[in-house]
Amino acid sequence: MTTKRRKYTTDFKREAVQLWQTSGRTAAEIEQELGISAGLLGRWKRKLRQGGSTAFEPNTTLSAEQKRIRQLERELRIAKMERDILKKAVAIPSASSGQASRPQTNEIRVYRGSSR
Repeated sequence: MTTKRRKYTTDFKREAVQLWQTSGRTAAEIEQELGISAGLLGRWKRKLRQGGSTAFEPNTTLSAEQKRIRQLERELRIAKMERDILKKAVAIPSASSGQASRPQTNEIRVYRGSSR
């Protein structure tokens, strides 16, 4: 069974960390109360400490190289899908004729029935 990954807003993360710091309760208690996974509060607190006010903001500024890499990865993914489709399309006619599974040889085999 797969579970869908939940996304929390920036405000929710900040308020949860603030609640943990001001309430005097353990992180586990607050995580259980808020219904979030164990260890999230600690990670969010570390991010706030390292990143300050922009800790949870998405990184929208990409360098020209990063944009080019993403474009090339997208093109590669499409080319691979097209290649796989073409491989399957080529395999369909040869499989239906029955000759793809048998190699062709120039041998003539003679089968002799057993004499009884």
